[in-house]
Amino acid sequence: MRKNKEICNSLSDSEVISKSREDIKYFACLYDRYDQRLIRYILKISQASYEEASDILQESFIKIWINLNEFDNNLKLSSWLYRIVHNETVSFCRKKKSYGKNNTVIIDDHIIVAYDNVLIDDFDEEDNYPITDDILNSLPLKYKEVLVLKFLEKMSYEDISDVLKIPEGTVAVRINRAKKMFKKLATKK
Repeated sequence: MRKNKEICNSLSDSEVISKSREDIKYFACLYDRYDQRLIRYILKISQASYEEASDILQESFIKIWINLNEFDNNLKLSSWLYRIVHNETVSFCRKKKSYGKNNTVIIDDHIIVAYDNVLIDDFDEEDNYPITDDILNSLPLKYKEVLVLKFLEKMSYEDISDVLKIPEGTVAVRINRAKKMFKKLATKK
């Protein structure tokens, strides 16, 4: 197993994709490389339980495997992966919201995400607000997802544009509006 990790770590994303197309064993390298980041992303934008997020991630990786031959090596792999996970997460949220009209959904309070203590320090030099799930979850999805991608996942505007399939200018506008909403909510707390 250790040898497999060493092999995986020595390969670039492009090499992992190429080798995965030839031998399914290399697909595990892709999963191991991205699973923790993607699960954090799912948890932050969806309010899903850890089990639900794991299911979303599993469904996403099935779609990634199915579409692996369609991946264009000229594109950034992480953006492509986040896009697939994003679509699966949004589908899950829609299904859950629709299903939840007449049902109660229990949210697991015991789940703690490592990002809870991260500060958004790009707002203003004198204003640092801890990113809390309460504030983040009170934002509309289109603002929550840009904040998570920009400040927690440390993505560029170009990468966010690729993930969300919106122009970079729209990304900038949404981030600006999201920061204003976030600040307003944070100062009320």
